[in-house]
Amino acid sequence: QVQLVESGGGLVQAGGSLRLSCAASGRTFNSYTMGWFRQEPGKEREFVGYIRRNGDYTYYADSVKGRFTISRDNAKNTLYLQMNSLKPEDTAVYYCAASSGTTRYHESLKSAYDYWGQGTQVTVSS
Repeated sequence: QVQLVESGGGLVQAGGSLRLSCAASGRTFNSYTMGWFRQEPGKEREFVGYIRRNGDYTYYADSVKGRFTISRDNAKNTLYLQMNSLKPEDTAVYYCAASSGTTRYHESLKSAYDYWGQGTQVTVSS
């Protein structure tokens, strides 16, 4: 089992940057594909991007491609989301999630993930 705790959220002006972190418990962090999702009030949780187990492949939603970067440090059991050129529409609660790869769902889908963090709020002011 994996426990995930996000941090790094906050209030930032449009055009600014934030880096989110997701600390994972346990010794098997490097066996999970890790994803980031976000959710605005009253809306469905939306895919942001994911990174494969050894960090050699990342995939992003079109809405964040070129502005957001996902990375991981398996030695520190930590996942990161670097967010640049932030826009007001990026305002949401951001969640990290871990996928063991035992489902048949693509990693861009919520159903592919076994464990979720509690989320961290990101607010971008215009």
